[in-house]
Amino acid sequence: MSARRDLLRLLAAMPLLDRLEMVALSGWSRGAVYGAIAAQERAGLVDAVPHASGLTPATRRYCLTAGGLRRLAEENGSSVESLLRRRPVSEQWRRILLQRLDAVATVYRLASALSDAAYPIRLRWYRAMPMDAALALPDGRTLAVVRLGPTADRTAFAKRLWRLRRGPRPGAFLLVVPDEIRLRHTGRLMAGASAITFLALERDVAASGADARLWRSRSGPTPLSLREVLAHAGGGRSWPRERPLRRLTPPQALPETEAPTAPDWLLPASLVPAGKRVLDLVADWPWIAPPHLAALLGVSARRLGQALRPLEEARLVARAPARRLVLSDRGLAVLARRDRASVGLARKRWSAAPVDPARPLSWRNVSGRRNRQLLRNLEHTAAVHEFMATLAADARDQGHELVQLDPPHRASRFFRHEGRLHSVHPDAFGVLRLGGRLWPFFLEWERRAVRPATMAARLAPYLRYYTSYRPTDDHGVRPAVLVAFEDEIAASHFRGVARREVARASIDLPLQVLHGRSLNGTGTPGGGRPGQARRAGARLLPGGDDLHADHHFGDSEVTGELP
Repeated sequence: MSARRDLLRLLAAMPLLDRLEMVALSGWSRGAVYGAIAAQERAGLVDAVPHASGLTPATRRYCLTAGGLRRLAEENGSSVESLLRRRPVSEQWRRILLQRLDAVATVYRLASALSDAAYPIRLRWYRAMPMDAALALPDGRTLAVVRLGPTADRTAFAKRLWRLRRGPRPGAFLLVVPDEIRLRHTGRLMAGASAITFLALERDVAASGADARLWRSRSGPTPLSLREVLAHAGGGRSWPRERPLRRLTPPQALPETEAPTAPDWLLPASLVPAGKRVLDLVADWPWIAPPHLAALLGVSARRLGQALRPLEEARLVARAPARRLVLSDRGLAVLARRDRASVGLARKRWSAAPVDPARPLSWRNVSGRRNRQLLRNLEHTAAVHEFMATLAADARDQGHELVQLDPPHRASRFFRHEGRLHSVHPDAFGVLRLGGRLWPFFLEWERRAVRPATMAARLAPYLRYYTSYRPTDDHGVRPAVLVAFEDEIAASHFRGVARREVARASIDLPLQVLHGRSLNGTGTPGGGRPGQARRAGARLLPGGDDLHADHHFGDSEVTGELP
């Protein structure tokens, strides 16, 4: 069989592979693949789109054209209609995969690494099943691949996993997640699954080969390589099928890929990694001021402007009054489709579109209910933004790293206490890398907890949470609880309330009460009173002298600087 014919068949089964992935999955040499693809591109049998993300380097991804589809049908002795029904080669399928292109790239990197341990493998994409794809091994066993996207809704993803657990039984489930916290949470959701479950971080999957020990099972703490995963996988051979799309038309010529003019489904191929990073951060922190966003990214205002310009031209990011940044409905849709989330639900929660376009923008005139709440409490929202932005900048200055930063809707934790479901809803959750160790923390920025009863009510959810084993189960260690006040007097009163409440609960709570000295309210371009947040956060790291902190209230109460 010639390389040209083999690659046409490969691209019919796995559209949007790049050439190095074709080398791994086809078995042909690099020279043969590069030469065959170049010849097919000149002949108009394949087309290519550029692609890059924060996890995968810049490359070109290839798919069959209508001419390539006809050539493959002739060589197979079948019809174009048959290929459209049996393979993801239609115009509709191509748009679905292009909308998910960042996730598609991760799955193809996984498949390429797996082919080094078991060759040849087959892959099948799904559009509506709970798994994203299934991989078939040479011995017939199958692996179900599920990716949790950064913006995926917690409840909707839990329902996906519920359907997955009750579906056909594969040899193993491979779950790809964005961070350690959601890895632990996803592992708990897979309790009682019909097959063994392995989990890994997406950044590791995209960058590692078959021998890298990055896969963790629910039952064992020791990371495994893909070769070891295959040794532990069961004998399940399910290869789920789903109904073909109703509309099946041959692929059309790809339009211009420049972001301002590209259609929605081509934007994941049009945007550069810096733009995608900005899009994700604005989605996490709606109504963020550009100086705070630049600090989180670690770039200058000029560099931020360069990254923002194509996003604004493509109508993905909008500037609200006071120059605050928020995603447009189009930007919300791009991220939701990338992560297989509901576009309608994303807009219902996060849309910044006015209810009445004729009226000026205000919190009462914002469509998304969560965005409405953030805008209503804009002073508090801005203070949290600046606290975290300053913390990120100070971490870089001192050689540390802010490895994870979750907004309020991802920082919440749910747990059971005395037979009832409870929760904590911090203003943020972060993980700092201090030298060789990780330091997780919750942040509570307080402006209204000035009465003793209110202070005790703010503290009560954390006392319940830390009474259980869930902090360690959720994070591997017990995170600190940072409670930041604008006013030193309020912080002092809170310490007194905290000592009484912790003593009453008889637990060791890693609570740290923060305040800044000499707060004069001089702000920065962020708006609100961000100068106060800056002083509270700027000396949070080791070596600071502008912060008072009490930590580990209870048996080991001390006063001093944070770790």
